Amino acid sequence: MESAIMDSRIRKHAEIIVDHSLDIDAGDDVVLRVPSVADDLAIALSELLGERGAFPLVTAGRRDRKRAAFLNSIDPDNLDTPEHERALFEAADAVVHVRAHENASDMSDVDAETHAAYNQVYQPVQQEILSARWCLTQHPSPGSAQLAEMSTDSYEEFVYGAMNKDWDEQRKFQQEMVEILDAGDEVRIVSGDTTDLTMSVTDMKTINDHGKNNLPGGEVFTAPVPDSVEGEVLFDKPLVHQGHIVEDVWLKFEEGEVVDFSAEKNEEVLAGVLDTDEGARRLGELGVGMNRDIDRFTYNMLFDEKMGDTIHLAIGKAYDICVPETGEQNESAVHVDMIVDMSDDSRIEVDGEVVQRDGTFTFEE
Repeated sequence: MESAIMDSRIRKHAEIIVDHSLDIDAGDDVVLRVPSVADDLAIALSELLGERGAFPLVTAGRRDRKRAAFLNSIDPDNLDTPEHERALFEAADAVVHVRAHENASDMSDVDAETHAAYNQVYQPVQQEILSARWCLTQHPSPGSAQLAEMSTDSYEEFVYGAMNKDWDEQRKFQQEMVEILDAGDEVRIVSGDTTDLTMSVTDMKTINDHGKNNLPGGEVFTAPVPDSVEGEVLFDKPLVHQGHIVEDVWLKFEEGEVVDFSAEKNEEVLAGVLDTDEGARRLGELGVGMNRDIDRFTYNMLFDEKMGDTIHLAIGKAYDICVPETGEQNESAVHVDMIVDMSDDSRIEVDGEVVQRDGTFTFEE
């Protein structure tokens, strides 16, 4: 029975997660990682899972004051893979991870060395999550609204507008770009006089993200051949990483590797990411934002990387789904996305043909 006081938008959000994103069946064991500030969504999800005959287990979010307290107190040299957490996700059929902040800077006191060490030992847990059906989504909490520099009411409208939509129509629109990239070999990204980057995507698979693993969806993405990336890129949208805002990240690539870098703000945070391991200095993803209902930057990569008229690149791990069995996959303990605004004086070329100019795709003209 649907709760009479439940916000209909929350109920719709939960329905999309359960039925579209995860395709829940009776008997499924589902882990819900939900911060307490998003209890309304946890309740809606638990109610729906009960109606479907599935079994929820609600746990806390991964990046909050409790996790920060743990990481600030432990010696990084003593960190080890949490086998009890790994066993939980190994037993799960599906996982929902909800982002919602009371304070978006709760993790900012944890130093970069500890973050890097934790990411490395946590990799086996992350692999178990990725081997299940999983969905990462957002609840519009006041802390997240504040980070986005929006009122709580306006942020709620923005979030639900980007998520509670016709995902089949979005899939059809994005499939045009999927087919272009899948048929292509070389991609060139040009933006003003600050970005000119080329990479090979030969034999890599392009994924149509239409609200399955990420909600909201709204991008197509693939993996570059690791040693093929050449040139320079300025990410003119800020990066929020581990509670820090890193601005104007600039990277220079030679033979696929970052050989020089800078940032106007919090460069040491960027340096910490690049020093995580060898794979952190190579690209693991090229993504093209195509969700036109995401029309502003909100300091939240779950939304910002899907924003229309943008591309994003991730340093670190390439997703398995993008790389053929015989292909070379970039491995790393990190996967950090950064965004380039492509709305003005910019273009995307595939095999020398312009496929997007100033944010407009050729198949839209």
